[in-house]
Amino acid sequence: MTRDGQSSARKLADVNSSAASDLTHIVLAFEDNRLIGDLFGQFDQNLALIEQRLSLDAIARGNQVTLKGSKSACNQARAALEALYQRLQQGHEIHPGDVEGALRMAASAEAQLPLPTLEPKSRLAFAQISTRRKTVVARTATQDAYIRAMDRADLVFGTGPAGTGKTYLAVAYAAALLERGDVARLILSRPAVEAGERLGFLPGDMKEKVDPYLRPLYDAMYDMMPPEKVDRGLQSGMIEVAPLAFMRGRTLSNAVVLLDEAQNTTSMQMKMFLTRLGEGSKMIVTGDPSQIDLPPGQQSGLREALGLLSDVVGVARVRFNEADVVRHELVARIVTAYDDASRHASEERERRYQERQDAKRAAEEAGDNAAAND
Repeated sequence: MTRDGQSSARKLADVNSSAASDLTHIVLAFEDNRLIGDLFGQFDQNLALIEQRLSLDAIARGNQVTLKGSKSACNQARAALEALYQRLQQGHEIHPGDVEGALRMAASAEAQLPLPTLEPKSRLAFAQISTRRKTVVARTATQDAYIRAMDRADLVFGTGPAGTGKTYLAVAYAAALLERGDVARLILSRPAVEAGERLGFLPGDMKEKVDPYLRPLYDAMYDMMPPEKVDRGLQSGMIEVAPLAFMRGRTLSNAVVLLDEAQNTTSMQMKMFLTRLGEGSKMIVTGDPSQIDLPPGQQSGLREALGLLSDVVGVARVRFNEADVVRHELVARIVTAYDDASRHASEERERRYQERQDAKRAAEEAGDNAAAND
């Protein structure tokens, strides 16, 4: 292993024990003993996670780890450990979600799958977002594409289920732009759909009215920036967190503007929001088209916009799915179960609709035949 970080670990052995069964073992040695505890995890929990995901054995001894299993699994484990070690060398922390992300990246590289981005698939590391308080590294290929899309496009749609990091990464990216001075203002917004945006009927002053709907955005902002800086920004207007209804009639120039839970916008609200984009500004729109809380029969502005703007230059869309869920692994299974139920319900509605249409046509044909016989 070189000390410049270009190679994270030195492979001491790579022995095929059985060509027929494709079994092998690899011994990796890491030079900086100070990083070993964080790399392997408390009580070797990171190695245990790698063992579980790849169905191999990972045996730690000192600054070395021996990987035993299929050649593919060992190669993926090695790539993941090297990426995590390099992350530690750069001064970042490692959490279980980072281990999951490194494993996904290694799996893509092993299968030579093209990442959902214009970057070459041989890229060794996911994109990252850095603020003074925190550095966030993409944990999946889709998150990586999302960050790079925000770099390239003035309007980015991030769609998919909860727990995939859509909103968190968008807030992190917006905070980084503000800290670097690339924009003068940061504006975060959500439709207050539970109140039908009729906020005047709610008790309390304006802050008390809107805070419950915007709390997730506050939480992400305080995670990325020092609390005192966020508070100063809110007081000065440099940072604004407001319900969507407050965007009407404004032109948002030299700002980064985030609309969260956009699936709950109406067609007119979405058009109003998108046309607020001013010079030197970026817009990020996040939402889950499968979780619409609008009244029955009302079209989602997000769904409409995705269809209308799919081929517009300067607009990017990144689709997340259950494989990108970076919360507890159970969340991914929950999302899959709900998606399956939603798909079955949609198929059942379509089947019943077709049956009604067929019955209607049959009745019309029977009526026509009866009239002809008369």
